[in-house]
Amino acid sequence: MSSNIKDQKAILKKLGIKELNAMQEEAQSTIHSYADTVLLSPTGTGKTLAFLLPLITELDENCKEVQVLILVPSRELAIQIGQVTQEMGTGYKTLAVYGGQSFSTDRMNLKHRPAILIGTPGRVADHLRRGTFSTENITTLVLDEFDKSLQIGFEAEMREIVNALGNIKKKVLTSATQAVSIPKFVGLHNPKYINYLNEKTSQLTIKIIDSPSKDKLETLVKALAHIGNEPGIVFCNFKESIERVSDYLSENKISHVCFYGGMEQRDREQALIKFRNGTHRLIIATDLAARGIDVPEIKFIIHYQLPLKSEEFTHRNGRTARMFNDGTAYVIKWEKEGLPDFIQGAQTEKLKKAKVIATEDWKTLRISGGRKDKISKGDIAGLFFKQGKLEKEQLGAIELKQDCAFVAVQAAQVNNVIKLLDNSKLKTKKIKVSLV
Repeated sequence: MSSNIKDQKAILKKLGIKELNAMQEEAQSTIHSYADTVLLSPTGTGKTLAFLLPLITELDENCKEVQVLILVPSRELAIQIGQVTQEMGTGYKTLAVYGGQSFSTDRMNLKHRPAILIGTPGRVADHLRRGTFSTENITTLVLDEFDKSLQIGFEAEMREIVNALGNIKKKVLTSATQAVSIPKFVGLHNPKYINYLNEKTSQLTIKIIDSPSKDKLETLVKALAHIGNEPGIVFCNFKESIERVSDYLSENKISHVCFYGGMEQRDREQALIKFRNGTHRLIIATDLAARGIDVPEIKFIIHYQLPLKSEEFTHRNGRTARMFNDGTAYVIKWEKEGLPDFIQGAQTEKLKKAKVIATEDWKTLRISGGRKDKISKGDIAGLFFKQGKLEKEQLGAIELKQDCAFVAVQAAQVNNVIKLLDNSKLKTKKIKVSLV
């Protein structure tokens, strides 16, 4: 492990953050001072950084075993927290484990123990049963979005994990709602609550769009044209609904990606990458996308179908109006349909006539080399500028993974870049460059 542990000022500079918000400041102080903390704050207010900063300062740099265990309800959230910790550049190893990737890969990565282990309850419980890492030095447990983990059926695994950790001195629970009680098996003792759920952290506007037809597809297309070419999420309740909406949007030449639980993990990850780098500016998703996924600022969300529970309505809306920015949540409803009680203060939106903007300005390329090959973002940028003959404005976001990288390139340049770079050398590795 690197001995060059960065201080907080350096970490924030690396993340491009000028200062912590009030919730993060209070969380940092409380987590340092109390054994058990429950952090309640809306989606998008920075809870991940709020608990990571104080916990990292308490790590023992001489310890070669896992010290912090973070349980999360979804693969995407595990990946996101792992990325944040890597971007912080603390010098501590972090590893995310979750279903959908091979157990043998986990086992190999765990040979060099991470200081911080992040994972879904099912995968972490599996590791504990097989004894792939020691629990002796795990003194901190974080249950991130604990209510969601309980809601989707991870209670048995969470109970098993908590019972297997005999040396826990500090627990941190986070949620964006306060609807679920904390189970006794978590073992909280006089926890300190930090509650920012009622704080005005951003300006969310809820608008109703009436559909003259019970089938809302045509109204959805008109709504997207009305909103314009802004990044957003369209929420549906079921995979089948997503497929139907996706087919209709494709017929109308509206660029988008889909995101739902039944997708292969690789496809889910690539969908988010292509959204983050601007290849697509629209995601059609189930409630899986309402919590903890790593996407940039969302200007709007559309409830194509309303969720059954108010909590999920809140979480969906939490994808926009994040971190003190404004955002709009649109509800498309059949004009003869009533609204549930949990929608209050909404205003009706009249759609203006507009053409759908269907341009795809960026494409995403995959490079067959990543961190394990000692490749950096700077190495990739240098290759694309020098050998790929790109100008600065023609190269977009670069996402570096353990064994590969994804690069956004202006659509008009993609074919030429592939021709110039495929089978070329990046550092000491011969790479393949392909369109995602």
